[in-house]
Amino acid sequence: MDRMKETMSMGGAGVGVSVGRLFVLLLAVLAALCGPVSANFREREKQIIDEIIGPGNYDKRIRPAGANDTGPAVVHINIMIRNVQTISDVKMEYSIQITFREQWTDQRLTFDNMQGRIQYLTLTETDMVWMPDLFFKNEKEGHFHNIILPNLYIRIYPDGGVLYSIRISLTLSCPMDLKLFPLDRQQCQLLMASYGWTTEDLVFLWKDVEPVQVTKNLHLPRFTLEKFITDYCNSKTNTGEYSCLRVDLVFKREFSYYLIQYYIPCCMLVIVSWVSFWLDQNAVPARVSLGVTTLLTMSTQTSSINNTLPPVSYTKAIDVWTGVCLTFVFGALLEFALVNYASRSDKHREKLKEKLKEHKKQWEMEHAAALEAALQEAGEDGHTFGMKPLVSRHNGGMGGDKRPCEIHLTAPRQNCCRTWLSKFPTRSKRIDVISRITFPIVFAFFNMAYWSTYLFTEEEEGKE
Repeated sequence: MDRMKETMSMGGAGVGVSVGRLFVLLLAVLAALCGPVSANFREREKQIIDEIIGPGNYDKRIRPAGANDTGPAVVHINIMIRNVQTISDVKMEYSIQITFREQWTDQRLTFDNMQGRIQYLTLTETDMVWMPDLFFKNEKEGHFHNIILPNLYIRIYPDGGVLYSIRISLTLSCPMDLKLFPLDRQQCQLLMASYGWTTEDLVFLWKDVEPVQVTKNLHLPRFTLEKFITDYCNSKTNTGEYSCLRVDLVFKREFSYYLIQYYIPCCMLVIVSWVSFWLDQNAVPARVSLGVTTLLTMSTQTSSINNTLPPVSYTKAIDVWTGVCLTFVFGALLEFALVNYASRSDKHREKLKEKLKEHKKQWEMEHAAALEAALQEAGEDGHTFGMKPLVSRHNGGMGGDKRPCEIHLTAPRQNCCRTWLSKFPTRSKRIDVISRITFPIVFAFFNMAYWSTYLFTEEEEGKE
């Protein structure tokens, strides 16, 4: 009996072990059947990538088909302006940092999203799928960003949609019109085109919603990004027509910097040159040194301004300002030369007047002596001359006419300017006094004409 009990207990233990094994096996079968529920999605993404971009399934050398498997492939583009680093007037270029995005559909890359659990696949290598051959037409220099890793990614969506995003820094040419400098607006372009695929195979389109985005904290030292305009610029060559996109960035120059650095110093130099009008005409060293110093300073200021700008064939607004200011300073120096000449002429004239007075006095003395001698000779000969009055004073009139003689004289009109100038006896002093009034008035009229002309032109250009 004891042996039978031992045998039965050993059999029960074996059955228990078998049941445990069956239970573990059942769990493994259930896990295999319910794999999609608890599978590792990252491993599943790897499998999908291997399936859709495998060597035997996908060839990146062939472009994707268009709508309904016919027509060109359509690529939608949008950019985000992250920073505008520099805008060079001398080199006529600007440096910009952008996030560049392209979107297109490649039906060969469709996959099962596992009931919405996989939204997209992410790649970091661009040589795994077909890429549009876009290039920047007005690029001078450019580079990608590789810190810490390359700043790019490719997203593949379940319906075959592809999103390519990359951060790029570019130096682009920007031909500038500086006729209104520094009251100008500059329109710089960003041109993107296909290099090898014609419009029959590849077409670039702007994204419908927000094709161009600008970061909120964008700050430029001397410019303000006023607006941007998106457009198309397809080009035709001997090899066909190529799709092209264009974005025009309108930069308005900040005028406050140039007002402080250029306009106010030039205006002050012109006013300082007028101080010589108030100095004594005999203070030759002071007036000459003041005129020459302001002229040289104004010339240096003009040269420094021109060194910051490219040598163009037309006249700029700043050239008109500096040219007129230089003319006023030079005119003040010439005014002193005229005053000095007039002063010497006045002195020479005074000497001539004194000599004439001396000759006149001498002649009068000689004439009086001769007349006295003649009268004495006539008295000694005994001849006397009786002279009757020509006008009869009988009855107070001529020829018995009792009416008094009436003479009507009109007083000459007095000119205010001549009366005022007559207070200054010398011509040199008159020139100084006239210059004190004329130079500021003419400079004020020039300022009115200058600012009204260029500010009005700037407003019209802004409206366009």
